[in-house]
Amino acid sequence: MFSEKKAKSYHVKKGDAVEVITGEWKKETGKVIAVLKKKDRVVLEMQGIPQEKLSARLGKRTIKKSQANPKGGLVERAVSVHVSNVRKKD
Repeated sequence: MFSEKKAKSYHVKKGDAVEVITGEWKKETGKVIAVLKKKDRVVLEMQGIPQEKLSARLGKRTIKKSQANPKGGLVERAVSVHVSNVRKKD
């Protein structure tokens, strides 16, 4: 009656070196630091990009006050790319 759900599997995993093949980060390389299975995305730590260029292209996120961050405010977030837009580096 009910079908069993199969776990998603991807061609990349945490720790892999990847190259972005489409989108804003095209031709850039990075390391997978997380796989978001519910959204079919991978979070990348970009490599070989000057800090000025990287911070200009990164997204920012507003966070509420907390014990860890008493002032709250804007925080830069990691690059998230759809899993189909990356390929494993050899």
